[in-house]
Amino acid sequence: MLETTLCGIPFKNPLIAASGVFGFGAEYGELYDVSIWGGLCTKGLTLQPKSGNSGYRIYETASGVMNSIGLQNPGVEAFVNTELPRMKKLNTRIIANLGGHSTDDYLLGIEKLDRTDVDMIELNISCPNVKSGGMAFGLQAKSAGEIVGLCRERCHKPFMVKLSPNAENIVDVALACENAGADALSLVNTFQAMAIDVKKRKPVFENTYAGLSGAAIKPLALRMVHAVCQKVSIPVVGIGGIRTAEDVIEFMMAGATAVQIGAALFSNPLLPIQMIDGLQQLMEQEKISDLSEIRGIIK
Repeated sequence: MLETTLCGIPFKNPLIAASGVFGFGAEYGELYDVSIWGGLCTKGLTLQPKSGNSGYRIYETASGVMNSIGLQNPGVEAFVNTELPRMKKLNTRIIANLGGHSTDDYLLGIEKLDRTDVDMIELNISCPNVKSGGMAFGLQAKSAGEIVGLCRERCHKPFMVKLSPNAENIVDVALACENAGADALSLVNTFQAMAIDVKKRKPVFENTYAGLSGAAIKPLALRMVHAVCQKVSIPVVGIGGIRTAEDVIEFMMAGATAVQIGAALFSNPLLPIQMIDGLQQLMEQEKISDLSEIRGIIK
C-alpha cells in the first residue's frame, strides 16, 4: 500500500513534486495526468512578485544540477487569485511553499495563504539564491525557531519547515523548529556550491554561489534526514537526489514519511509514473505490504 499520512492529511502515495521544479503543474499536465502525484509543492512564493536572478540560472554539473533562479514567482496574491484555482482541479494535495526577505514578508504571506484552501504550507527558510532573508533564517537554531514561532501564531493550517543543509547544525535547527510549533520538516534544500567559467575567468553565476541538487547530494541528504529523524518526533519529508524506487525506500528506512522529487524531473518528466510502478514492484519483491512497516527501521 502506497498511501501515507502527513500531519493528519492522507496522501495517495509518498511522492511530492518539490518546489521550484514543477511550476504550478500546468506544463507537466500537458504530458500526463498529474493527479498521479501524492502532492505538489508550488513554485516558491514571496509576498510580492519577483523577477528572479539575472544571468545564468541553471548549470549542469557531474551527477547534479546547479541553479540560481532567485525565487521568480508571481507573488502570493496572484497565486491565490489565478494559480491556486487551477491547481485545485489537479486532484492531488497542494502544498504552498512560502519564502521571504524579512519577518514581515513571512508573516503577511502566511496570513494570506492561511485563508486559502491549500492543504499545507511549507515555510522555506533555506533558499540559498536570494541576497536577503531566505537561507539566513535557517542557518542557526535561534533564528529558525523565532521565525517559525511567529508564523505558527498566524497559521492554522498544517505547516512544515524546509531546512537548509548549510545550517551550522541541522539537527539543532530541526529541534528548534519542532519546539516552535512546526508540524513537519522537509529536508534538505540545495547545498551552496560554485562553478567557474575558466575562459571568462569569472564565476558562472552572477551571485557567485548557487544551489546544488541532484544525484550527487543524495548520500549527504540521506544522512541528514536520518540524523534529524533520530531526534524529532514530528514527520520528516526527505529531499535530495531521489531518482528511483530504491531511493524512496532508503529515505523511508531512514525515517521519512514522504519524499519530494526535484532535479530528476528535468531529465525525466515522466519519472513519477515509472517510480510508482517501481515502488509497487519493489514492495512486492521485498514483501512490504505497507510503507509504515519500514519507516525508521535504520537506527
